[in-house]
Amino acid sequence: MSRAAVIVLAKAPEPGRVKTRLCPPATPEQAADLAAAALLDTIDAAAGVPGADLVVAFTGRLAGAARGGELTAALRGARVLPQRGDALGERIAAAHADTAAVLPGRPTLQLGMDTPQADAALLAACLDRLRAPRTDAVLGLAADGGWWALGLRDPRAARLVAPVPTSRADTGERTLRALRDGGLRVGLLAELTDVDTAADALQVAAAAPGGRFAAALARVPTFAAAP
Repeated sequence: MSRAAVIVLAKAPEPGRVKTRLCPPATPEQAADLAAAALLDTIDAAAGVPGADLVVAFTGRLAGAARGGELTAALRGARVLPQRGDALGERIAAAHADTAAVLPGRPTLQLGMDTPQADAALLAACLDRLRAPRTDAVLGLAADGGWWALGLRDPRAARLVAPVPTSRADTGERTLRALRDGGLRVGLLAELTDVDTAADALQVAAAAPGGRFAAALARVPTFAAAP
């Protein structure tokens, strides 16, 4: 089995710059801590995928970020690449291209830091799906209409998603169409909820009660009363 690369697209969890839709019920500092916990869970999962190397496409500064020391230690086990591009689609395409440059010839599986319930076993299953015959790409749609994971046999094909607008109710559908219009045979992965709202956070924590994210959420008592 050929080795793969698992890419985590990540942003430094600085208060006021991450998970702002969780405020309220969370404070900016609490929201940043939740983002940091989710990122640490995601790094652990990606690092635990057999036969895969971890790449983190990173933006922002850890100085002043929540759990900066923990994240610094966790990132020592990854190839850390700077994000490039303005729009999110451009940064996604660049992350795949830059990974291909440092780890040539490997399929890529990319996710963000909003699905801490995605464990190593699930990510390994996503790569197995990507390696299946007559499959060029895999896409995991998100419950809010976006997507949470993108896998490509040829990472250069990520250029197809660069122009797709993000943070829309039809982003996942548009991404799937862009891949298929580009001639790729796309397999669909399990749908997940990513953490955008308070309701999302509660659902994701319930799906992974043993993770850092669930523990961090339990320390924010105002979530118990969130709508």
